[in-house]
Amino acid sequence: MNILELAFKRHKNWIEIVESFGCNRDTAEDLVQEMYIKLDRIASSGTDLTYKDDINYFYVFKMLSTMFLDLKRKEGRSIILNLDQLPDGTIEQDMTDYEEKYEIMMNAMDEVYWYDRKVYEIIDDGLSISELSRKTNISYYSLYNTFNKVRKFLKSKL
Repeated sequence: MNILELAFKRHKNWIEIVESFGCNRDTAEDLVQEMYIKLDRIASSGTDLTYKDDINYFYVFKMLSTMFLDLKRKEGRSIILNLDQLPDGTIEQDMTDYEEKYEIMMNAMDEVYWYDRKVYEIIDDGLSISELSRKTNISYYSLYNTFNKVRKFLKSKL
């Protein structure tokens, strides 16, 4: 009997284990199917995954828990937004809010002294304060204070 047949005998157990981690049924099925693929790949490389003529239960358990944790880690890094579940007009409202705030910020930038505005724009575009200081021979702290002063002013306007 090959390793996949041994593993498939406990298919319901694997599903229950993944569900016990907090997964829904569909995701548990997907993780178990991926586990079968990994088991096949590992077994075909020559690794022995049996324990007393059965599948190494602990090894599969650890594999499933690691796969679940990897899935949760990936989900934590990305924001999944289903547009169908948003109330009607939410996206349009967000765009309107953004445009209003952008307009307020641009008007506020007109009130800022030209030197302060230029320093803020250069640093905001991605050049670090230390790089700008080296390129212009202007004190780091002077640039830092100018940038923070403009940033606080803009925040106060929003």
